[in-house]
Amino acid sequence: MKPLILDGKTLASASEGEITKRVKRLIEDLGGKKPVLATILVGQDPASATYVRMKGNACGRVGMDSRRIELDGSTTTVELLAEIDKLNKDESVQGILLQHPVPNQIDEKACFDRISAAKDVDGVTSLGFGMMAMGLDAYGSATPGGIMRLLTHYKVDCTGKRAVVVGRSAILGKPMAMMLLNANATVTICHSKSKNLAEEVSRAEILVGAVGRPEFIKSDWLSEGTVVVDAGYHPGGTGDVEIEPALDRISAYTPVPGGVGPMTINTLILQTLEAAEKSI
Repeated sequence: MKPLILDGKTLASASEGEITKRVKRLIEDLGGKKPVLATILVGQDPASATYVRMKGNACGRVGMDSRRIELDGSTTTVELLAEIDKLNKDESVQGILLQHPVPNQIDEKACFDRISAAKDVDGVTSLGFGMMAMGLDAYGSATPGGIMRLLTHYKVDCTGKRAVVVGRSAILGKPMAMMLLNANATVTICHSKSKNLAEEVSRAEILVGAVGRPEFIKSDWLSEGTVVVDAGYHPGGTGDVEIEPALDRISAYTPVPGGVGPMTINTLILQTLEAAEKSI
């Protein structure tokens, strides 16, 4: 039997339709004013510029506005904090996104944490992470949040399942583990330096590849019936998991591209809408 494809592209498209309806109602409530997502891009990284453009396009598709702030690559931490302060105080802005990564001279974590919790629609602040981990109302990090929505849509029940997350980044691996734990999975966090990694992965009933290395997780590590979520993307459409040789034994997987990526942007847009709804 062929594995179930966890199709993020189709789900994100359907979600955009529902978001568009809610945005239209919200604009009426706001007397014609559109919700705004402010994006901050520091420097000239081409990939980051592409991601910011995609997020702006997604805002446009659902009827929201995006405000793009572009800063020079020599921008200091103090200067970036000042820009974030302006957006925090701007009542016309409901969501703030600081595009990762920023240039080396900037204290990225300090800048993330400067974003108001009410406008942290990308789920990058320490406060937001802590609240999410404790099961309180907060905007979760967009990529793991999108993954959880994908699992829920396809009725992948996490309760009691052994979930293995390979990756420990602050905006993906760690929040992913906490979200799975909150969904009653039994969670193991691994990374590139973990011992006996293949053995740990082989125990997974739900596997999330979030290590950031092309096909780092090998197909022969995957066990019968595993649900594979690949959060990686590399040139040529390669993910973090070597998936093709394992398609005859896994139960479900996210394609690369078209799986996790569309859900990340969609979750960011959804959370911006939610922030705007709460603001009124």
